[in-house]
Amino acid sequence: MAATIHPSAIVDAGAQLGDGTRVWHFVHVCSGARVGQRCSLGQNVFVGNDVVIGDNVKIQNNVSVYDAVILEDDVFCGPSMVFTNVHNPRSAVTRKDEYRRTLVQRGATLGANCTIVCGSTVGAYAFVGAGAVVTKDVKPFALMAGVPARQIGWMSRHGERLALPLEGQGEATCPHTGDRYRLDGDQLSLI
Repeated sequence: MAATIHPSAIVDAGAQLGDGTRVWHFVHVCSGARVGQRCSLGQNVFVGNDVVIGDNVKIQNNVSVYDAVILEDDVFCGPSMVFTNVHNPRSAVTRKDEYRRTLVQRGATLGANCTIVCGSTVGAYAFVGAGAVVTKDVKPFALMAGVPARQIGWMSRHGERLALPLEGQGEATCPHTGDRYRLDGDQLSLI
């Protein structure tokens, strides 16, 4: 099943779109972009040249995925969330050779209107709350909120909050799937 592209969208020659990907109204995908299978690029999304998007990624309306961003499989980008790629931008100073890479690992959720400051890695299955501003790396499964974002809990792969302290020892079960998790220090892992 080929990609579906709305007539108002612009997909530059050379861009790669995986099977089953849907490109909605007023989207622009640049020529060097690589977008996986079964993705959804919502209205008014921009995807830069040096961007890699995995399979089954959902990018909601009004999101710009700038150069130097990698989104692994199953990432969710909420409406109007923001990526950056220059740490100290100035209009009069060209800094295209200073882009800092951002990596969003498998299954992570980036809530509506959150900001991911460039150079950060958002760990697998992390959950960044709406409006949060991520300024440093986020641990896998971490629940982040605030400005700047700080960890306030842990989330399961299914997106359910787990009853665990931020640090220490313990185990918890996802109330939806029954998957079990183990906390060891400040790291959470699936058992």
